[in-house]
Amino acid sequence: MSGFTPRIAPPKKKPEWLRIRVRTSGDFGAVRGMVKDLGLHTVCEEALCPNIYECYSNRTATFMILGDQCTRRCGFCAVDKGIPRQVDPAEPRNVAEAVRRMGLDHAVVTSVDRDDLPDQGSGHFVSTIREIRGSAPATRVEVLIPDFQGDAACLDRVLEAAPGILNHNLETVERLYRRVRVGSDYRRSLALLASAGAWRDAHPDAGMRTKSGVMVGLGETFDEILVAMDDLRASSVDIMTIGQYLRPSMKHLPVERYWTPEEFARLKEEGMARGFSYIESGPLVRSSYHAHEQAAGAEQTGR
Repeated sequence: MSGFTPRIAPPKKKPEWLRIRVRTSGDFGAVRGMVKDLGLHTVCEEALCPNIYECYSNRTATFMILGDQCTRRCGFCAVDKGIPRQVDPAEPRNVAEAVRRMGLDHAVVTSVDRDDLPDQGSGHFVSTIREIRGSAPATRVEVLIPDFQGDAACLDRVLEAAPGILNHNLETVERLYRRVRVGSDYRRSLALLASAGAWRDAHPDAGMRTKSGVMVGLGETFDEILVAMDDLRASSVDIMTIGQYLRPSMKHLPVERYWTPEEFARLKEEGMARGFSYIESGPLVRSSYHAHEQAAGAEQTGR
């Protein structure tokens, strides 16, 4: 993996607060079966999310479009890397059908990076948003987009489809970017978020919010996370998520340390004091974990 040599040392033992309760109710099987039947991918499965049991059992999922092969090689991510397959033109319609069947109030759609496509996959995001709106008009659509390699036209295309939430994860602090996010750029991600914030402000009737998230446990300091918060607020981000990085395998970046629940609570206090509409901060928090509650919480603050 470019820019990263995995450590041979055994992984650190997970603390008690990271114990995951495996719960597979009838709905877990139903959701997993539906995803398979419709030929869809979810971040829950592809990224080995620790919350899959809870989310599937509660009939929620984060849909991953544009296939399951990513064109970048980030050292933290469990999604497969390689030569992507041809984009499935039926995928937006199938995602919309899954949203309809699940009766979702809030649907989250993300993707792998598709640096190989002329439009970086932005047109596929637009098609998916429109299909969901056609099948489930009352559903709020949140899109978690890549950086589109800084192509403003790609971002504008998605913004014109007016998603309910435009999300792009910063992932880590600036000092660690080249090690953690191979092929990405800290300032480029902030510029994308700032552009999304400017569009939101110019189109208040669209009711869109902006969102971003970071992981901790990769070697960053508390003060560096505060700087990232300040940078996100300067880029007009409304909602922020903060969660613990968990190493998917020995081929991925090691966990430098596990942050405590108390530290996550402090980060939430710091973020809210900085003017975010909502902060979701905790060991098992992921960008789309309880996404509907994050949106509702942001609305309640009135910011």
